[in-house]
Amino acid sequence: MAKADTDKQYADHPKEKEADRYRKAAEDALQQLDWVIGYLHGIRKLEISRALAKNRSHIRTQLMNRDDEPLPSQASEET
Repeated sequence: MAKADTDKQYADHPKEKEADRYRKAAEDALQQLDWVIGYLHGIRKLEISRALAKNRSHIRTQLMNRDDEPLPSQASEET
């Protein structure tokens, strides 16, 4: 969808547009957190990476009402 179409779609709903901006920012922050968790796991800072992964899971499931997604490092530990 072109930016002009998006602007028209939200022209009557500025609060919805603002909410979408916050959702996008939250998703971006979770992606950055995923990277940090993976990095810490890679350098064997396992206790810190697990604590952050637990926080990430809580944010995703309880605050954003989304399904939890395991990190690649978590999936490899389970097998």
